[in-house]
Amino acid sequence: MLIKKCTIEVKKSKFISYYYNVTDVNQVKNILENIKKEHKKAAHFPYAYKIGNNEKKSDDKEPTNTASLPIYNIIKQKELNDVLIIVVRYFGGIKLGTGGLYRAYQNAVLELLKKEN
Repeated sequence: MLIKKCTIEVKKSKFISYYYNVTDVNQVKNILENIKKEHKKAAHFPYAYKIGNNEKKSDDKEPTNTASLPIYNIIKQKELNDVLIIVVRYFGGIKLGTGGLYRAYQNAVLELLKKEN
């Protein structure tokens, strides 16, 4: 179930973050499929989830640990459970570098969590 959605822009790239309550991996797969259909022109779909002791993260073709690690770290720091966070990225033509990517994904999730339902 979608709980929150938030969009930020960093150097012309658009980052759309989604927060879902999930209870099993099949829900995660279905949500990811639907997000990819909805955002056909997006460049990347990194995500992280935690369902009980089951955890996974994916950078979805971004440089290793620049996208999913900041998402995953926030899930761990905030002690979230039964959660899937996806950040859809539309590339704006300006490379952000690994540090810039990490901060952009981190900020996308932090802004998402600040947002009211």
